[in-house]
Amino acid sequence: MSPALTGAVHAVMREATERAILPRYRTLAAHEIVTKSGKGELTDLVTIADGEAEAILGEGLARLLPEAAIVGEEAAHADPGVFARLGDALCWIVDPLDGTNNFAEGKPPFGILIALTESGETIAGWLYDCLSGRFCHATRRGGAFVDGERVAARTTGATPPVAANSLVYMSPERRGAVQREIAPHYTLVDIPRCAAEQYPRLVLAQNDVAIFERTLPWDHAAGVLFVNEAGGKAARPDGSAYRVDDHARSGLIGASSPALWEEMAKRLRRLDD
Repeated sequence: MSPALTGAVHAVMREATERAILPRYRTLAAHEIVTKSGKGELTDLVTIADGEAEAILGEGLARLLPEAAIVGEEAAHADPGVFARLGDALCWIVDPLDGTNNFAEGKPPFGILIALTESGETIAGWLYDCLSGRFCHATRRGGAFVDGERVAARTTGATPPVAANSLVYMSPERRGAVQREIAPHYTLVDIPRCAAEQYPRLVLAQNDVAIFERTLPWDHAAGVLFVNEAGGKAARPDGSAYRVDDHARSGLIGASSPALWEEMAKRLRRLDD
């Protein structure tokens, strides 16, 4: 992936942040926050900033690669038929405001996630923290970078390892079983409810491992590639690769090292034996 394309994607992300996201931060009116789905801890919100940012990002990305399809989170929510484009020869996948619930509550973290895929496989990913400006990106077989510097995934070095597990979309029975199996072997910490933050934590020695149940492409395509290219491991619990055109499957493990990934995968497999 050319440095020029990464620079152009970065510029589009900054534009959406400056025009649509930050002007709305802590200034949202009640009618500018809508419940998109769910209730209680499963509630997904959408704000006026999500839609405005997705429009800016879509226009900018279309100029960069006019031949690529575009699958945005809000467009897919409005028309599930958009999911069919995920297997196209080239496809942009856009999360215009990752961490919307945090944003709506007036707190960090929140960011933008963009991935470029080729026939269902992620070939490039970009993760942008709207408040700090941290810019992470990765390209297939090209490494992972933070603010232009190549990075290698580092563990926390803690004993027991640090786990940030997103279990909310599991059934109560499954969640309880996973918690009983996992809790004695890890230091459990809260999730940030923002994949643009959670995946970098696996690379930057803040978390060692993470479990995800819901695996929608806009939440995970960029982050999975970023962790893998940094030398960590992110994959389905059975070891198969994450593909965006297989989004209906549940379950994903990310870890700062292959050994930590395997340890967690073994513990989850015991639940199914």
